[in-house]
Amino acid sequence: MTTQCATECNTDNVRRRRKLRTSFGVLTQQKLKDLVHYNQATGVFTWRVAANGRVPAGSLVGTYTHPLGYVRASIKGRSYALHRLAVLYVEGYLPEDTVDHINRDKQDNRYSNLRVVSQQCQNRNSGVAKNNKSGVRGVRLYSDGKWVAKIGVDKRHHHLGYFDTVLEAACARFAAEQCLGFKDCDINSSAMQYMRQNGVCR
Repeated sequence: MTTQCATECNTDNVRRRRKLRTSFGVLTQQKLKDLVHYNQATGVFTWRVAANGRVPAGSLVGTYTHPLGYVRASIKGRSYALHRLAVLYVEGYLPEDTVDHINRDKQDNRYSNLRVVSQQCQNRNSGVAKNNKSGVRGVRLYSDGKWVAKIGVDKRHHHLGYFDTVLEAACARFAAEQCLGFKDCDINSSAMQYMRQNGVCR
């Protein structure tokens, strides 16, 4: 085979691949269900058909993790986050809003652990930073030995006061969360958990 002929063949193959991807069109609920099975109870996706000519039917879908922690899969040449595909599979649409993991485990794609929310709501459902010494989000040790409590709303930080103990600061933080609507987003509030651990609420 001449170099020119080989080049023409390679070009034809590229064109065929592109045509296949284009003809597949927008990923719909039915197209997704034709390709994969989603177990809502376990959050696991498996291939119904052999994928990409290499992966056999029955294999797990989503073999790589995005740097942000979400499991992703390539379907017909396009990358998708599995937690978003779960919504398409069950509800029939890819949401414009954020799909949040309620328990904050980004690899737990059980449908009961997913919810479509605003970006603000997802931001409110965040855990405690690794360098946080209080164990309560928004509460940190101040320079004079006091504990300071803050809360962020609409990209602005609101000062809640200085307190002698973490518990007092946690109570102030939790009260602010309730007033500002965090309870619908952050059902696992670290402030609430700290209060429970110290017998303030059950």
